[in-house]
Amino acid sequence: MLNIDGLERLDPHAPVVMLNLMRFRARSGDGDGSGWDAYLRYSAVTVPMIKARGGTLLWTGEAKAVALGPQQGNNWDFAALVYYPTVAAFVDMMTSEAYETEADPHRLNACAEHVIIATNEAYSKFKTK
Repeated sequence: MLNIDGLERLDPHAPVVMLNLMRFRARSGDGDGSGWDAYLRYSAVTVPMIKARGGTLLWTGEAKAVALGPQQGNNWDFAALVYYPTVAAFVDMMTSEAYETEADPHRLNACAEHVIIATNEAYSKFKTK
């Protein structure tokens, strides 16, 4: 569930990078392939929505092992960094009817758990502009 209260405390005009942590279902919730298959369907719908709002996918990768910290509860399958030019752009996408009807069902079928953490840049070698 989208944490509107937390997002409303952020500057809506500030750029944001969303750290996505995902744990996939073995089988898609709708029975159409694996959780990974459903995630690929989700990505195919969501990436154009991100780009339409001036955002971009910065990086994705498999989460291989917890290197430091508690292992319990941190068994993620995949991570992604997604840039949005403003927090408002992210909120606009996530609350759009198109996202709710075309993208979110695939996300729910794909993920046993999905956490998105809003970050602000302290240092980066990524060039987003």
